[in-house]
Amino acid sequence: MNGRIVIADDEPITRMDIRDILEEANYDVVGEATDGFEAIELCKSHQPDLVIMDIQMPLLDGLKAGKRIISEGLAGGIILLTAFSDPKNTEKAKGFGALGYLVKPLDEKSLIPTVEMSIAKGRETRKLEQQLEKLTKKLEERKVIEKAKGVLMIENNITEEEAYNMIRNLSMDKRCPMMEIAETIVMSDD
Repeated sequence: MNGRIVIADDEPITRMDIRDILEEANYDVVGEATDGFEAIELCKSHQPDLVIMDIQMPLLDGLKAGKRIISEGLAGGIILLTAFSDPKNTEKAKGFGALGYLVKPLDEKSLIPTVEMSIAKGRETRKLEQQLEKLTKKLEERKVIEKAKGVLMIENNITEEEAYNMIRNLSMDKRCPMMEIAETIVMSDD
């Protein structure tokens, strides 16, 4: 399979047409929704690579549902569908990070390349988000270690290098990460 997709449109014929095009191109349609609330629930349970969602749907429209899906990281990306192009909706879609915007009626020539590009862009974005999380965590750990070094320097009247070596040696002796040692040192100073 090329990717897992949720289709959200209140028109059954449109959902069926999109499903047929996607399945023929070897995509796995993991769910179909008739409104934004159903789309959100399907995304929570399936974590799809992509959601193809109509803007105009009852109860909760595609723009509001899409904004929530993206903000909560429930899908790799969203392509919005509309019966007519509207600059206001296009701006809203760009504002929350939709990966594509297609005008109905859809054809295979425009849908499949847009789906392929959107899934690739969604995966790239997810990878960058994971790298950012990792770097943010490392930075936070580094801040705690720096603070612990400062505490040890004051308490023991030692140099920065000696304080770092003290934390590192404790980490090796106690067989636990330097971060845990540093947190304990900082906690005991509060």
